[in-house]
Amino acid sequence: MSLINLIKNRRSIYHLNKSTTLKEKEITNLVQDIVKYCPTAFNSQSARVVILYNQNHQKFWQILKEKLQKIVDADSFIKTAQKIDSFAAGFATILYFEDQNTISGLQEKYSLYKDNFPIWAEQSNGMLQFAIWTALSEHNIGASLQHYTPLIEKEVITEWKLPNTWKLIAQMPIGGISSPADEKTFTPIEDRVLIF
Repeated sequence: MSLINLIKNRRSIYHLNKSTTLKEKEITNLVQDIVKYCPTAFNSQSARVVILYNQNHQKFWQILKEKLQKIVDADSFIKTAQKIDSFAAGFATILYFEDQNTISGLQEKYSLYKDNFPIWAEQSNGMLQFAIWTALSEHNIGASLQHYTPLIEKEVITEWKLPNTWKLIAQMPIGGISSPADEKTFTPIEDRVLIF
């Protein structure tokens, strides 16, 4: 499939299952390659990725569910729990981080650009997320991007004994596609791309 068709094919898939076309090792290799080759400002390579399989995948969504239950009213929590369960039904979860030590080191080394490094890191992380998401969709593996940060950041750092300098950016549940994405609507492209 051409790159443009891969981009068109990538969608947010919310209803996942454990049946995937790739095995754990193949997903791991794919993610490692993309992390290695995805562009970063000043070749900073500040992104960090954690892939949670099996019990670790389940544990992540259980931690989140318990945390949300404490802050969401009982009536709303029913729908919230269903959403979390749909992610937990998937095959794995990919967590995206930025290493703040790497960013602060660049800020010290290149002080002229110090205000830009956190912005550039977020942009690079977005490219990384998109690249992994698109690569997974090529293999008919569904994914969506979730943002439950900073709600669970401390628990994640503690549970998986990660460095305190890692800032959690996003969470991506992945798996087999139980139901396809809804029809996508588009704003007129003429309003979004101007030609002079």
